[in-house]
Amino acid sequence: MSAPPVRPHHRRNRARRLLATAAVAAAVVGFNGPALYRYGAERYRDHAVDRPAYKAGHGHWDLLDVPAGVRVNAIHAALLHTGKVLLIAGSGNDQRNFDAKRFESLLWDPRTGRFRKVPTPADMFCSGHTQLPGGRLLVAGGTKRYETLEGDVTRAGGLMIVHNEDPDKPVTLPAGTRFTGRTNGRTFVSRDPVLVERARKVLDPRTGRFLRTEAGLGRTYVEAGRPGKRYATGAEDTYRVHGLTGADARNVYGTAQKLALDKKDFQGIRDAFEFDPVAERYVPVDPMNEARWYPTLTPLADGTVLAVSGLDEIGQVVPGKNEVYDPARRTWTYTPTERRFPTYPALFLLDDGRLFYSGSNAGYGPADVGRAPGVWDVRRNTFREVPGLTDPHLMETSATVMLPPAQDQRFLVVGGGGVGESPRSSARSRLVDLKDPSPRFRDGPALERGTRYPSASLLPDDTVLVTGGSEDYRGRGASDILQARTYDPRTGRFRRVADPRVGRNYHSGSVLLPDGRVMVFGSDPLFADRENTRPGTFEQRVEVYSPPYLFRGPRPRVVSAPRRVARGDSAVLRTPDAARVRTARLMRPSAVTHVTDVDQRSVALAVERTGPDTLRVTVPANRALVPSGHYMLFVADGRAIPSEAVWVEVP
Repeated sequence: MSAPPVRPHHRRNRARRLLATAAVAAAVVGFNGPALYRYGAERYRDHAVDRPAYKAGHGHWDLLDVPAGVRVNAIHAALLHTGKVLLIAGSGNDQRNFDAKRFESLLWDPRTGRFRKVPTPADMFCSGHTQLPGGRLLVAGGTKRYETLEGDVTRAGGLMIVHNEDPDKPVTLPAGTRFTGRTNGRTFVSRDPVLVERARKVLDPRTGRFLRTEAGLGRTYVEAGRPGKRYATGAEDTYRVHGLTGADARNVYGTAQKLALDKKDFQGIRDAFEFDPVAERYVPVDPMNEARWYPTLTPLADGTVLAVSGLDEIGQVVPGKNEVYDPARRTWTYTPTERRFPTYPALFLLDDGRLFYSGSNAGYGPADVGRAPGVWDVRRNTFREVPGLTDPHLMETSATVMLPPAQDQRFLVVGGGGVGESPRSSARSRLVDLKDPSPRFRDGPALERGTRYPSASLLPDDTVLVTGGSEDYRGRGASDILQARTYDPRTGRFRRVADPRVGRNYHSGSVLLPDGRVMVFGSDPLFADRENTRPGTFEQRVEVYSPPYLFRGPRPRVVSAPRRVARGDSAVLRTPDAARVRTARLMRPSAVTHVTDVDQRSVALAVERTGPDTLRVTVPANRALVPSGHYMLFVADGRAIPSEAVWVEVP
């Protein structure tokens, strides 16, 4: 039977259906095209970066599987000599955690992949830390009060300088002390107790005759007793202290500039702790003399620790009062001289016992005070500036490393930005050789984009991994930089490697692990979108980078090594790969925050083959070059493939 004829109107209907179907399909593809393209691109990227040849050339990134119940806003990280990583959040830049006194720390074991929360006794958010000679981690400072932005401040307040003109005795004023202006008549109340030292008699150095008395000074934060603008002051005044009588009432008084409803900055604490890696707990020690928020703790050649800068208990940069922690006595002592720095200054111990300040810092502090880089002799308080920076105004939020090997005393400074919330950033790297009789900075290879908050970790093949950062302040405008590269001090060049998946800006850092991988953590963007309309959220994902050397063939193995090796002594290593080993490095474990890590250094050891399966390595005798403590000992072959580390203590 023949098919019925197709009438003209049926043809038209069928054509309409085909056109409609095609239009719908085109609309679906058009609407979902970008998503389909991204999906396809991501699948292709995953395939490409998982190929063995790509890994051998560029390395590989993996996301850690951090259980939801233990995720924290990691602000600080330190590698412990047990091989575990301590991640410290404190309140994690979260006012709700601070108000609830919910402070957190997390231990991660890279060998087992296990995580465990650790009781945290104080808000260590924005503290300082460093490795101690005995293997503990010193953590000092943190948060006493969160900032209050202008517009949210309801009570006028600010800094009150308390003067004591009595040369015979100090004075302590309790919290709640009232100060009334002699001219403005307004009364303010102190938030904290303050110790005011006795006055100092100044004598003529030639004759010994009395010249004058200099009042002892104390500093405290005061607020108006009532809210409102009418209780603010606009000019400097002298203040009478309530509750004092007789000579004390005459000798003790306050002075203050304007006490207003301006923004109130974060305030620091004095608390200090040692974290015991074996017991896995914080041990309280004597508090610092100064409260500090954003301080740097730098190891010194004699095993003590220098604490500098930070915001104090009234939210101002500590005015040059630096102090030293003695691990043997667990006490703090002021240095005899003062020097001011912006917060989190990058201060590195040099091989002659002096300190190098690279100019890197995390912000907070006047733009024209303490920012010039140079070499500082703490004992003599001499400071020799190092010239040559082409963009000295863009050093905030830059990263600095002591290039390997540490014996060369060369430094690399990467990226940076303008002071405060500036949108400006630098694409420069800078190099300085402190072995040069007249050291000065020179420009190194440039990055592709201006980069604030780059993380930089030393690797056991003598290169530096530089990753992350953002072009604008705290990643504004979706400006995170999803790039990584290595810097080779031998060639003076950067080389692009595999790109990370997670953007990192403020509150981020990286840590070299004993197996040769690098852990990258943190990020605290202001906004979650390119238009800067939605608030950002803290990045709790953790990535681990496996460098190319982990995919290039079998690694040398160290079968046994002594647990302790003194400076100037040798140690015998047992390794079946003795014939192929060319280098050995002692690498000090990281203690990093705000892309500032003054602990990490890589010290070259002399290597001698003493048998078919033995090597002798010799540790340099210089205690300023090799500070006491625990180190990762890596050996590497002629292709720069390193072993896994063994832990060695330099006592």
